[in-house]
This record gives sequence, structure tokens and C-alpha cells, in this order.
Amino acid sequence: MQVSEASLCQQPLGKVAFVMSNAIGDTLVCMIIVKNLIKNNIPVTVFGSPAFALRGWFPGVVIRSLPAGDEVAPALAGFDTVIQMQVDQPIRTLQQCHPRVVTLHHVEFGEREGCMGERFAEFCRRDLLLPNIDTDNGLFAPAELQHRRYKQRVMIHPEASTPDKCWTPQRYIKIALQLRRRGFDVHFVIAPHERVRWGGLAAHGISAPHFSDLNALAGCVFESGWFIGNDSGIGHLASNLHIPTISLFRRRRVAMRWRPVWGRVGVVLPWQWIPSSFLKEKLWRQTLTCGRVLRTFSRLQLTENI
Repeated sequence: MQVSEASLCQQPLGKVAFVMSNAIGDTLVCMIIVKNLIKNNIPVTVFGSPAFALRGWFPGVVIRSLPAGDEVAPALAGFDTVIQMQVDQPIRTLQQCHPRVVTLHHVEFGEREGCMGERFAEFCRRDLLLPNIDTDNGLFAPAELQHRRYKQRVMIHPEASTPDKCWTPQRYIKIALQLRRRGFDVHFVIAPHERVRWGGLAAHGISAPHFSDLNALAGCVFESGWFIGNDSGIGHLASNLHIPTISLFRRRRVAMRWRPVWGRVGVVLPWQWIPSSFLKEKLWRQTLTCGRVLRTFSRLQLTENI
């Protein structure tokens, strides 16, 4: 049964199961809620694929793999409340599997201020009535890693969850070559199924290392000096790891809602004087220039020692 926004606090949450999205960025911002629940002595168990891959980065949090099919109802039976960000994913039938389900649709799409990380922290304060709320999600690097060990290493993630978020490959390559001329060591983050579109990187001598899993990628990003990418989960991960992050967005309104919440982040947008939403959407790749990205990078450099 879906719990309404108005009745959310009329009954104690009790023991909570948080079913995480299959998206990395959604998982990281939802972990803000998990951290605030734990801080307020509410027991939480997390279920989710990205969360399980990063379980070593969240000390003190119980994280299990995502149940599927007939496993869902038994896995959630011992919990008083189940929280899932979207109504229909990752478990489409969740409301049939548990009597008390809370979704965050009203937080994601409602008239609330701030980016998604700030909205979820405010959800803890306003909807769950929890005191002492912040946007910390509890992500903590394993002891063997050194933060920004390779200060000149720039990780570029040129892909995203959907094609409409992706800037042009030619411009990403141009950015990489420009940064290399400045003395930076540039590497691309490319998933196995995306590599067919990036075969030309080798011709420019640009590295695209293979990572065995999300845990290995997180370790590499944590030890890098900089990150540049589209609106994507890896951008949220870099921000969460307090790596100076440049995020490219196609629309200002999207950036206001989905910009990363942690660390030093430079948001780069296309020209805003294009007259209509249709033309803004159609021309954003052309009007988001390499110069804008490089100037944002230089501004972040200037804040290094401030």
C-alpha cells in the first residue's frame, strides 16, 4: 500500500528497508536519507545493486543485493516501512509486496527548492520530522586509498544514462587534447557496452582503462585530481568523493534539480539566449562550447588553495 505524503509521519517508521535505484546517482543521493535515518537511531537495511557494489564504502550500513521475483516479499517481510525512490522501479510490484511503501515522487517532482540531494535532506526534516539533518550520505573511502593521489589525472565520463544527456564525442576529445597540452594526464571512463562508439580514442593516444566493477572505478576516481562529464551517476560519484567536478547539462532547470550536491562542482550550460525550449533542446550540444568547459576548469583550479 502506498503511504500518502500527509500521513507519512502519523505512524512511526519502525524498521526500514530502503530499495535503491539501479542508477548510481539516484543511489548516492538516496543514501542521504539512509544516513539521516541511522543518525536518528532508526534501523535501516539497504537493498540495491550499485549500493551493494559500494558496500565497502558505507561503513556501518547494512547493504544487501536487490531481491527479484518471488524473493521480494520474503526479503521485505520483516520491515515496518519500505522506501523506494520511484513508484515503479527497480521493483515494479513493490506496493503489492508490502503493506507500507513510501515513494519519493513528491520530493523529486514537487515544488521544492534545491537540487535532489538538498531535497532529500529536507525530506528528512520536513516529512520525517528528523532533527540535525545534513546532506552527508556516509560515503567513506577504504583506508588503503589516498585522496587525489594523482592530482594531474583527469577522468572524463562522456556517456550518460540516456543519449539526450550526452555532449558530442568530438568536443570531449578536443577537451582531452587541450588538457593534455596543459600537462594533465587524461583518461576516459567508458563502460564495456559503450566502447564500440569510442574506438577513435586510441588514435589520439587517449587511455580508456577497464574497471572490473563499480568499486574499482570508485577507487580510481577517488585517487584522481579532477572529473569532467555529462549529467550522470559517475559525476555524482566524483562529487561525493570530493573530487573537483565539472558537470555538463543541457538545460538550466535540469541542472538546478540534478546538479551534484557535494564538494566543488562547476556546472556548465549552453547559451541561454536561444529563444525557445525546442531550439534550446535541439542546439544545446553546439552552444555548449569547449571554451566554456575549459574556463570552468580554470576557475576550479583557482579555488584549489582557497
